[in-house]
Amino acid sequence: MAELFIKQAAEYAKTRPSYPKQLFEFIASETPCHDVVWDVGTGSGQAAVSLAGIYKTVIATDTSATQLDHAPRLPNVHYRRTPPVIPHADLPLHIAGESTVDLVTVGQALHWFDLPAFYKQAHWVLKKPHGVIAAWCYCEPEIDPAVDSVLDSFYAADSAPYWDPLRKLVEDGYRGVDFPFEAVGGAGEGDTGPFRFTAEHAMDLEGFFMYVRSWSAYQTAKERGVELLGDAVVEKFRRAWCNEEKVKVVRFPVYLRIGKVGMVKL
Repeated sequence: MAELFIKQAAEYAKTRPSYPKQLFEFIASETPCHDVVWDVGTGSGQAAVSLAGIYKTVIATDTSATQLDHAPRLPNVHYRRTPPVIPHADLPLHIAGESTVDLVTVGQALHWFDLPAFYKQAHWVLKKPHGVIAAWCYCEPEIDPAVDSVLDSFYAADSAPYWDPLRKLVEDGYRGVDFPFEAVGGAGEGDTGPFRFTAEHAMDLEGFFMYVRSWSAYQTAKERGVELLGDAVVEKFRRAWCNEEKVKVVRFPVYLRIGKVGMVKL
């Protein structure tokens, strides 16, 4: 998974949306203590930066050193490169001891994980019974009717052959992801989501193209000798955007699954 994002790490850091304040406020409201959070698959630190304003210590891990190189440095954020699956015996060394973490977060990465192995690790480090796990994804953005029409066609036809099959979990807002945790207090009984939020990012047309180049599908296509942003496609987007220097508000639907660890052993 990490290999898909290494070559476009700079584009990823510049163009991926910051997550909405309301997302973190909701997660924090369901976390009894705000001492330690483990942000898994942190990438270039999009979530870690926001979490650092709420929690005393953020342990932000990723398998890609290149992605971590682009993450903002803050005094209470500790970035660590880890193997794709951390040996259980190494969890205290890489992350934390048993039942010492208040919150585990995963932004736009859960679909890549070996879920049974990861859930056992999250269960082990989280405080019992109220430690919280929160995982979210965002789908393709909404801009305006003209651009959306071009983007929908481009996503469904041009880029479709180059997405990993796991992308379907993202398109479904993580509804199909196995999530064996208890509902938190602010949710309905037995309800772990998904709950919808909206992230906004201001972009001109070149910024939007840079965002597309950060897609894993774009990199896969490029490695197969296909340029997804060919002249014809670029021209369609230019006509829809009207003034390519105009900054538009790009809205990303964000879908959150959230639950508490409880006392049940995985």
